Amino acid sequence: MKKAFVFLIEGFEEIEAIATIDILRRAEVETVTVSLDQTRNVKGGHDIVVEADRMYEDADFDVADMLILPGGNVGSKKMLEHQGLHQTLKEAAAAGKYVAAICAATMTLGKTGLVSGKKATCYPGVEKELAGAEVNTNEPVVTDGNIITSRGPATTIPFALKLAELLSGKEKSDEVAKGMLVF
Repeated sequence: MKKAFVFLIEGFEEIEAIATIDILRRAEVETVTVSLDQTRNVKGGHDIVVEADRMYEDADFDVADMLILPGGNVGSKKMLEHQGLHQTLKEAAAAGKYVAAICAATMTLGKTGLVSGKKATCYPGVEKELAGAEVNTNEPVVTDGNIITSRGPATTIPFALKLAELLSGKEKSDEVAKGMLVF
């Protein structure tokens, strides 16, 4: 079974995190939530508290097939300051693992250099933070090699289905989409 880690930090965008977790689990991906805060109870940008499965320092990212960053204005800015996360993302990308970010969380991919020389998309106004990327704001989800980016809350379902396709195959992703009435 493939394994994905979803990072949560105070101010994360709940739709982007929860819908992605849900869709990946429907696609039979072992999906683990990881707190980047000092507690497993992480408050999202709209005051929804989620209990993470693990603390960052207790997670073994070597077993990951994919690392995922949900956005959110406050949460995305806090991710920019988490040096351990930056190192984890760089190591995963260098090992050929998938690294995915949606909305303003794509800024962290820009700061770590992971989108330099790659095609990417992001939340409007974040384009300048994607240093060296070829930014495409016409597509809801952009995949370039092992880097996957998406625009914002409304693009979460296509984003999560693309992640499911990469980890579980097109047939499984299509099955999940059909079961959710995605047309």
